[in-house]
Amino acid sequence: MAVPLFSLQLRHSIIPRLVTIGKYDGSHYCVTAATSENKILIHSPHKPEKDISYLNINQKITALLAGKAIPNDEKDILVVGTVGSVLAYNVDLNSDLFYKEIPDGVAAISIGKLSSMKDPAIIIGGNCSIQAFDYKGNEILWTVTGDNVRSIIVMDVDLDGSNEILVGSDDYEIREFKDDIIVNEISETSSICSLIHFSPGRFAYALDNGTVGVYDKFRRVWRVKSKSSVNFLEKYDLDGDGKEELITGWSNGKVDARNSITGEVIFRDVLSTSIAGIVVGDYRRAGKCQMIVISTTGEVRGYDNTSLKVESGVQTNVVHDLLQKRQILMAELNNYTKASHEGHGIPGDTRLITEVSVSEETIDPCVLLKLSTNNSMILKAVTIFAEGIFEDETQVIHPKRDNVSSELNISLIPPKDILLDIHIRAFVGSSVDIDQFHVFELTRQLPKFSMYLLVNYPENEDVLQSYVKFRLVERVQRLDLWLSQNFIVPQTTPVKSDGQHFWKIAIKSLRDSSLTCITFEKEMMSIFSENINLTADIIQSLASYLNLDQIDVCYGEVFSRISQSPR
Repeated sequence: MAVPLFSLQLRHSIIPRLVTIGKYDGSHYCVTAATSENKILIHSPHKPEKDISYLNINQKITALLAGKAIPNDEKDILVVGTVGSVLAYNVDLNSDLFYKEIPDGVAAISIGKLSSMKDPAIIIGGNCSIQAFDYKGNEILWTVTGDNVRSIIVMDVDLDGSNEILVGSDDYEIREFKDDIIVNEISETSSICSLIHFSPGRFAYALDNGTVGVYDKFRRVWRVKSKSSVNFLEKYDLDGDGKEELITGWSNGKVDARNSITGEVIFRDVLSTSIAGIVVGDYRRAGKCQMIVISTTGEVRGYDNTSLKVESGVQTNVVHDLLQKRQILMAELNNYTKASHEGHGIPGDTRLITEVSVSEETIDPCVLLKLSTNNSMILKAVTIFAEGIFEDETQVIHPKRDNVSSELNISLIPPKDILLDIHIRAFVGSSVDIDQFHVFELTRQLPKFSMYLLVNYPENEDVLQSYVKFRLVERVQRLDLWLSQNFIVPQTTPVKSDGQHFWKIAIKSLRDSSLTCITFEKEMMSIFSENINLTADIIQSLASYLNLDQIDVCYGEVFSRISQSPR
């Protein structure tokens, strides 16, 4: 285990995620945390005679952040969010900067300069809304988002020289706002509980299901998953190489540091209780910052790169791991040799075949994954990993002895319209009686709209009356390519088209049996649907695939222009 530089006890129960650090006098770092008594605890190690002070809050505390919000002032202020208000507080002067009632509540706070503002703004997120204030409490921005906001950061995502707002919410979405306009969106597999900015264009995220990862702009670099949940994310250069690592505090008391490029663990330690927060500051006035970890029972530990040198658990086991891998490979080789001599092996050309289709014939309409071998070899068992589809994200299929064969059908029901990777591991053998099987591993991708069945286009009188139309100058062949990449297309495609001038499809939802019709004729794309969310997703998918920056939308006889970056 790592040896901390220092440790102390705050003697209070700390609420997870409600921890921050600030220089309220402009010089000295003070750890600040919300306690279970709805008090703000401020620990000032530079005041040994009175190192702890309190701020009483009359409502349940839901968000906490220290930062610089007053122009030309090096002193940090403290922003406190509750279930019904936001308070900006000058700790040094012991006075309120402003107090605002927020009916939607405050779940996340960030401080930073937005693209259209020269001074820092205090940005808060609540129930489906985002607001920004200056340090005097004047509202300078208000907009809505898709669901309850869980995390907000301000950063230059697209490297255009100005900051955007990045928002993580309960509907599994990470959204990029340019002022009050959504310009990008990422769908994840669980609620986003934390976001943190690294270098320009690069940020880390954490999900409620225990997933931690890093994005470069909107391209995922890596991700890992744990059975524990994430309580806090921070960044800190722990190994002294000039590049900050991703620091994660977990609900089981573990804290680890990962290389932000590869995700490799370079440091870990374990506290006796759950991690409440992790902050960075020169707490010992040593001339360089330390990483400070606070537990829910008030235990505080500090680390720097000297802590990494005594951490042997990660770095001294390399030889042991290689020897263990060697033993596993030797055991596999012996099994292959034995199976070959006893006639229990499988032919060298054995392959695992996968087919994906949309089925209405099962008890619940679903995406049907069919696995089979190209010969008589049997499928003893199959494990499937897919985020967001199965409970605990993994399903094991083990047919009864009498039902074991060379084919296996598996029902998949994606809950949301997102692109999904299905990781398959199949145990293949020559007989159900043997105890040695070959393992085939492969990955199959489900398209975004996999839960929709292509059906015959209805008669004109049956087409829905609700619609969205927009002008589109495009070839029909490109629409066919878009269809094949975003839907599960059967061999006999029920698409009406002459290959040049018009193109029509109808899709049926497997979730509620609703019908959506899409037509393209005379440079006009029409989407007839009662589902406004599906309509929006289809438009965004088309815009992304066809590289459309703006579209002219028609509602009845009225045209309006929508300008946005594709999601």
